[in-house]
Amino acid sequence: MAHLAHYREAHPLAFVITHWINLVAMILLIVTGFCIHFPFWPYFMGIARGVHVFFGFVLFINCVVRVVMAFFVKSAPTGGTREQVLDYKTWLPQADNRHQAGAWIKYYLFLKKDHPLGAKLGVPQKISYLAIPVLIVVMFYTGLCLWAPTMNVGFFEAGTNLVGGLMSMRIIHYFMMYVFICFMLIHMYLANIEGISPTLLMFFHKEHGGLVYSPEKHNIVGEDDLGHGASHK
Repeated sequence: MAHLAHYREAHPLAFVITHWINLVAMILLIVTGFCIHFPFWPYFMGIARGVHVFFGFVLFINCVVRVVMAFFVKSAPTGGTREQVLDYKTWLPQADNRHQAGAWIKYYLFLKKDHPLGAKLGVPQKISYLAIPVLIVVMFYTGLCLWAPTMNVGFFEAGTNLVGGLMSMRIIHYFMMYVFICFMLIHMYLANIEGISPTLLMFFHKEHGGLVYSPEKHNIVGEDDLGHGASHK
């Protein structure tokens, strides 16, 4: 099956950078989180806590920056085109792909051999990714409820009391880590289900040829091999 071309316009450099920051921050938060919850090496606890708190702030600030940039930075709304719109307009399923949700789900569950063309992300991907900023904010809030310098601040103390105390908040914070781990695994699967080209584009800005898609016509209008052979549009 032919796939849409992967152009840099789908993931501008600013978003590539925030994606790298997210990856590094999440990995370090998960590793240090396990170290804090299972203190098998007491001498490392101080470093683990410091790294955990620091990258908690990094992840939260990076999330805010990424969301704000979506209202100022343009990106291609679909694979196979270099045409761009403000990125926030690509968050929700668009007119040319919102009807594809059922077909995408069947494809992800191996009930269908091919997936619809249109949109740089499948409809289920778009919907699931919208939950990530919310999860990051909640994770950041629960972390501040447990952090000594902020745990007694009214806004955070109220949340701790609401869930039944510090132990309950600690359990919530800990198990939310598994939510992020599951998301990362599912994200890697969904992003690479048709090959590693999307990952090479996101992490290394490496383009890959394929079908050319017209957002105006809502249809395939040609093929682009990026100059490695005969191409037509």
